[in-house]
Amino acid sequence: MRALVVYESMFGNTQAVAKAVAEGMSQHMETALLECSLAPTILPSDLDLVVVGAPTHAFSMSRPSTRESAKAQATGDVVSRGTGIREWLETLAVPGEPTTRVATFDTRVRHPHLPGSAASAALRRLRRLGLRPAAPAKSFWVLGSPGPLAHGQEDDARAWGAELARGLVQTTPKIPTANPETPRANG
Repeated sequence: MRALVVYESMFGNTQAVAKAVAEGMSQHMETALLECSLAPTILPSDLDLVVVGAPTHAFSMSRPSTRESAKAQATGDVVSRGTGIREWLETLAVPGEPTTRVATFDTRVRHPHLPGSAASAALRRLRRLGLRPAAPAKSFWVLGSPGPLAHGQEDDARAWGAELARGLVQTTPKIPTANPETPRANG
């Protein structure tokens, strides 16, 4: 089984969560991790699971204006310098009858708790492409716009990734293969 984790990150918090999710998933399936500007715009048909992660900006996925605002807050370089998850999803194509399952996560500020979620918005977009969710949208918490991640969030992300992959592996029917040493019944 194969999986892909695609993420957008400004300050490195979402990137850290994406890495932890991919680590957890890799215990159960082959997993690749890509920043969204490097992700394919045509979903490979041999993927069993795609996980999409992004920071929540202004109650949803980032836009060029919110990314510019984040860049102005950064004390160094930002991770995702080009387009974000919103633009990647707008160009994403799913050829044929989609069988790939999807999951989404975001990072967002816990206090004050604000409504809206990049993960929920991304999941809605993926569902419109005909992809089926493997799990509800998930949030991981940061202690302020630039972070850091709240205590234990990387461990939680690793566990969530392992749970996603394990659940998919356990529910995917195995295709029987012919064993050349097994006698066949004449029929």
